Amino acid sequence: MKENNHPICVAILDLYDNLPNQGMRCIKEIVSAHDKKVNGHPVTYDVYDTRAKAEVPDLSYDIYISSGGPGSPYDGEGKEWETKYFHWWESVWKYNQNHHANKKYVFAICHSFQMMCRYFDLAAVTMRQSKSFGVMPVHKTPAGEQEWLYAGLPDPFFAADFRDWQVVQPNQRVFQQLGAEILSLEKIRPHISKERSIMAIRLSPEIVGVQYHPEADPEAMRVHAIKPERKQDIINRFGLEKYNELMQRLDDPSLLWRTREAIMPRFLVGAIKKLRPETNGNGSGDARMRT
Repeated sequence: MKENNHPICVAILDLYDNLPNQGMRCIKEIVSAHDKKVNGHPVTYDVYDTRAKAEVPDLSYDIYISSGGPGSPYDGEGKEWETKYFHWWESVWKYNQNHHANKKYVFAICHSFQMMCRYFDLAAVTMRQSKSFGVMPVHKTPAGEQEWLYAGLPDPFFAADFRDWQVVQPNQRVFQQLGAEILSLEKIRPHISKERSIMAIRLSPEIVGVQYHPEADPEAMRVHAIKPERKQDIINRFGLEKYNELMQRLDDPSLLWRTREAIMPRFLVGAIKKLRPETNGNGSGDARMRT
């Protein structure tokens, strides 16, 4: 068992495959902001270039954050990185099943969420008819209404959502077997009869995955979107109305900023307080985690 003053060690799994992105910067910023934030405990992190270099962390870390990424969630089939990545999921899951204390905490984002669903056979992972793009409403399920990560967020809340793929048709047998719960669904589209995509799943008290990007920095997104070449590309692909909607939502502090400041910070604070029990009742954030 680690000493209580031992740093909280975070492994960040980079699934961006060398694609320039803002996601990794945002994740690092949020993790770094929690260094010594909870009762003075230091927080350190290492980055593993999972898709480009087939790097995966071992089980010496306390917390794991697996990033979003480009392309199909099936791109890795038959490749070394996917084999190692799925082995990492297996190792974390088995570790948590066999340990009652000092469990491993995992937060999976977008591409990683789709990979998580593939590995555990939680649901079908399929291509969308059209890309989801923008700052989109996310609706809580009954389980989501009770989810401590969502405490204080409105229903719906808003999140950055950029994807060509979706998670649908939950495997009820697997959900019951694992004790998993669906926390949120995509926006309501009454004019479309298709099933709404799953936007978040709590796999266990320690493991949660989300389809959207809770780490998204609205100001950085806005700066990127107003660049002439990027603006024209968005308008060409999605139309002027969609571009204007995106800009309006990025300018609204009650939308993305509220999500960024709630979900991942709560996850980190809650995990640290569970890993260092003497911090309960101190620090910041909401640590009402289920046991």
